[in-house]
Amino acid sequence: MDRETRIAWLVQHARRPRHTTPLPDADIAVPGGNPGCGDLLTAYLKAAPDDNRVGAVSFAGTGCGLSQASASILAERMNREHPSFADVLDYSYEEMMDLVGRDVADARPRCATLALGTLKAAVKVVEMNRKLKAAGKSDAEIAELRRAMSGIAAGTGLVIGAGAEAAANR
Repeated sequence: MDRETRIAWLVQHARRPRHTTPLPDADIAVPGGNPGCGDLLTAYLKAAPDDNRVGAVSFAGTGCGLSQASASILAERMNREHPSFADVLDYSYEEMMDLVGRDVADARPRCATLALGTLKAAVKVVEMNRKLKAAGKSDAEIAELRRAMSGIAAGTGLVIGAGAEAAANR
C-alpha cells in the first residue's frame, strides 16, 4: 500500500472506528493509556468458549487519530481471524507498526501500539483467570492478584490496567 492510500485508510478508521462498542459479555475489560499523548483505550475481550482463542474484541476510548485508527484496525483483524492467545502474544509491536504503516507511525510508536499492548494484557488476564479458577481460586482472590499485576507495564511509557486513566490525564 502506498503512503497516500495508507494515510487515507488510517483517517477512515480514525473518523469511523470499527468495533468500539463495549462487549456486554466480555470476559475481561482492560484499560490502557499513553500518558505522553493522553490516549485512553479499554480492550474488551471475549474468549472463545473452552478454547484459548479470541472470540471477539472491541476497544472503547479517546485519543489521537493514530491510537484510535490502530485500535480499529487491530479489532477488525482480530474479529476476522480469531487468532489463538499464543498468536496474539506473539504478534510483535514491530508487526503492528508495519500494519499501520511505519512511515506514518514511526514518530508516534506508543500511539500506534497502545491497542496491541492493551489487548496482550487482556489475553494474559484471561489466561491467568482461567488457570487460577482451575486451581480453585475465588473471583475475589483473582481480582486481588489482578490489581497486583497491573504494574507490569511500568516503565514502558504505556500504562495498562488499574491507573491507566489517571496516568493518561496527568
